Amino acid sequence: MLSTLLGGVRRRRHATGGYRLLWIVLTLGLFSMSADVLAHAVAEGDKGYIQEITGVNLIAFMYLGAKHMVTGYDHLLFLLGVIFFLYQMKHIAIYVSLFAVGHSTTMLLGVYFNIGINSYIIDAIIGLSIVYKALDNIGAYQRWFGFQPNTKAATLIFGFFHGFGLSSKIIEYDISPDGLVPNLLAFNVGVEIGQLIALAMILIAISFWRKTDGFFRHAYTANVAMMSAGFLLFGYQLTGYFVA
Repeated sequence: MLSTLLGGVRRRRHATGGYRLLWIVLTLGLFSMSADVLAHAVAEGDKGYIQEITGVNLIAFMYLGAKHMVTGYDHLLFLLGVIFFLYQMKHIAIYVSLFAVGHSTTMLLGVYFNIGINSYIIDAIIGLSIVYKALDNIGAYQRWFGFQPNTKAATLIFGFFHGFGLSSKIIEYDISPDGLVPNLLAFNVGVEIGQLIALAMILIAISFWRKTDGFFRHAYTANVAMMSAGFLLFGYQLTGYFVA
């Protein structure tokens, strides 16, 4: 009896450590879902700055790009899903690079050529990207359809959608054409710096979790929770689209 109780205590400790990473990300994301955040928005203070600033301001736009990525819960959840079962740095580098290429391409081209997509629709797709990756992590496609989608291609394609999410919102802010190209490039550099910072924090946390006995026992539940967050984001965006 005592050994059973002690075993239960140990399992709960492992579970607590295992879920800590995921629940931190989910909590920060879900509690930040104000009406503005749900539309993939930039903070109000940054919004006013973007609308008023003219000329080349590399440091300012680099800072804004980094801030957006570090505080972008949808990007962080997708990145968490991408690296969840990646152990070698070369594999992590490949997938993160594909996501960065996709994200950067559509963000830059979308703003430069004024290609806007309804922010609620694009953010609903971003929510589904989180769902897709969580299902991929639990092997749903192999069980349901008998094949494994190309994970690298999916990461690149969803990177394109994540980039359009930001470009669509920036277009709405009517950014000044004076210094547009260098400012956008600086913003993109900031986004990549922010992505590296966020990725480093996620990797540190998930590395500690992987060292516990409970990682593989609770990986399935963690991905189901991540999938639920993606569906929640998807539902919020669709609701915003129909009531806006």
